[in-house]
Amino acid sequence: MVTIKEIAQLANVSRGTVDRVLNHRGSVSRETAERVLEIARTLGYKPNRAGMALAAQKKKLRLGVVLFGPENPFFDRVLAGIHTKAEELSAYDCTVLVRRVPFDAFAQIAAMEELVAEGIHGLVLTPYNDPAVVERINLLHNQGIPVITTNTDIQGSRRLAYVGSDYRQGGRTAGGLMRLVTGGRARLGIITGSSQVLCHTERIAGFLEVIKETAPGLQVLDIQKNHDDEAESYAVTSRFLEEHPEADAIFFVAAGVQGGCRAIRELGREGSLRVICFDAEDTVRQLVTDGLICASISQQPRRQGSLPLELLFDYLTTGERPEQEIYYVDASIKIRENL
Repeated sequence: MVTIKEIAQLANVSRGTVDRVLNHRGSVSRETAERVLEIARTLGYKPNRAGMALAAQKKKLRLGVVLFGPENPFFDRVLAGIHTKAEELSAYDCTVLVRRVPFDAFAQIAAMEELVAEGIHGLVLTPYNDPAVVERINLLHNQGIPVITTNTDIQGSRRLAYVGSDYRQGGRTAGGLMRLVTGGRARLGIITGSSQVLCHTERIAGFLEVIKETAPGLQVLDIQKNHDDEAESYAVTSRFLEEHPEADAIFFVAAGVQGGCRAIRELGREGSLRVICFDAEDTVRQLVTDGLICASISQQPRRQGSLPLELLFDYLTTGERPEQEIYYVDASIKIRENL
C-alpha cells in the first residue's frame, strides 16, 4: 500500500505538505499541489477511510447549505434529505448549517459569507445564475472550501460536483408528454421561473427542441416568468389566459404551479387546458389526482439534499474527489394512476 511518506519522497516535499494537499488543509503552491496529486494518482494512493473518519471526528467538520427560500415548496423535500443525512453525519461530530434565502444573488452571497464566517469546511449550494456567484464559488475554491451545487448548476465555476436533474433532458421529456396529451396540436403558454436559474432555461431549450423536431403543430404563444412565486404565478397565468383565450395548453417550467392552477380554475378553464409541470410535492399531487394537471415529472428532491452532503463529507475526510463530476438523479413521470 502506498504511503504518504513515499509520496513525499518522490515529490521532494515533507510529509506535512503531502498531508495538506491530500486533505485540503493549509496553503500549498499550485505547482506543488499538482505534483503531489499527480504522484498520488500514478501510484494509486488510497486513503485509510476508517482513519480519516476518526480524524473527521477530531476536526469537527462544519458543512454549510444554501437553498432558495420557503416560497418554493420543492426545497422543503430537498431539506428533508439534508436533515436525514445531517443526522447520520452528526455521529462524526459533523455539523450542518442551513440557510434559505430569497431568490436574489446578493442575498445568496451574503448567506455564503455568513457561513464562511462561521467556519464551514465545505458548502452545498443551489446557485443563482449570476457572475458574482461564480466569482464567490471560485473564491471559496481558492480558500480550500469545496462547493457542490445541487438542483441547478452554474457554468464557469470551480465547483467540485453537481447533483440534480439533466434539465435539458427533462425539458425534452416534457415536450414529449405535451405532444402525447395534445395529439401534437395545441396553442400553449410557457410559465417559467427565471432566466437567472440555469435549470429553467435548459428545460425550455429541451422542450422547444422536441416540439420543433416532432410536433410542429404545437404553437408557443408566449413565455412568461413567475420567479418561482405562487402569487406572481397566479397573476402571470391569469394575464396569459385573458390575453390568449385560444390557448389550450400550459407548460409550467418551475415552481408556482399551485398559483397558476388556481388561476386556471377561477377563469373556468379547468378541463379545457392540458397542463404539464415538474415535481410532486403534495399540492401538485392533489392537482394531478384532480385531473387538472395531466402529468408531472418528479426529480428525487430528497436525494438532491442527501447526496451532496455525502460527497462533500467523503471528500473532506478522505481527500478523494467524487468519482463523477455530475450526478444526475432519476426522473419519473407521475400521472393520476401511479401517484
